Amino acid sequence: MPYLKPRGEGQPDAWGAEAAARGGKGTQRIAHAGEVPAPDDVAALLDLAPGDPVVVRRRVIELDGEPCELTDTYYPVAIARGTPLAETGKIRGGAVTLLAGLGHTGVRVREDVTARMPDADEREALRLGPDEPVLRLNRVTLDAEGSPIQADTMLMPAHRQQLRYEIRIG
Repeated sequence: MPYLKPRGEGQPDAWGAEAAARGGKGTQRIAHAGEVPAPDDVAALLDLAPGDPVVVRRRVIELDGEPCELTDTYYPVAIARGTPLAETGKIRGGAVTLLAGLGHTGVRVREDVTARMPDADEREALRLGPDEPVLRLNRVTLDAEGSPIQADTMLMPAHRQQLRYEIRIG
């Protein structure tokens, strides 16, 4: 849940805070940021046509210097064009905090998790052996009107992850 809520003034990003609470150092490297054509799966999450322009932030998430996740976060250009989301610099407090400051707050999230074998580039980036599977998590964040404001595609080594969900009913 901390990854979905804006951070308070002066608070570190959610990943850095979580890693520190576990006695580690969580960092991320921005591999790319800017406009790209929306891949089919991302277009579906953001209610766009395949190939429509979107802003992406491609990151390698690391724990104590070891890659633990590849994350691509996509935004509609109407929200992200011309903002720090389209740049490679670190965003103080994280992207969710910036989005809230721009007037876009998520109120609902939908996630789909699948497992598969990584391709050669993914295996190399995550430092995996040839027989180690990955989890792929696709997430879309929706605002109060039900409009998508962010889509994430995350790839994680299956043996290094635990997914926890808390669901409030009623």
